[in-house]
Amino acid sequence: MAGNNRIFDDISQLFTNAMGVAQGAKGEADNALKGWLDRWLAERDFVTREEFDAVRAMAAKAREENTALAARVAALEAKLGE
Repeated sequence: MAGNNRIFDDISQLFTNAMGVAQGAKGEADNALKGWLDRWLAERDFVTREEFDAVRAMAAKAREENTALAARVAALEAKLGE
C-alpha cells in the first residue's frame, strides 16, 4: 500500500515539475515574442499613441486659429469695403 502512495507521489511531483517547466517556457516565449514585436514595430516608424494624440491636438488648434484668422480677414475686408 505504501508503494502505491509512493508511485502517486512520484507522478504528482512529475506533473508539478512539468507544469513549472511549461510555465517557464511560456514566459520565455512571451518575452521573445514581445521583444520581436517591439523590434518589428520600431523598424516600421509607427507613431505612438501619445505622438498621435499630440499631433491631433496641434491640428485641432491650427484649425481653430485658421477659423479665427479667416473671421478677422473677413471683418477687415468688410471694413475696407465700406
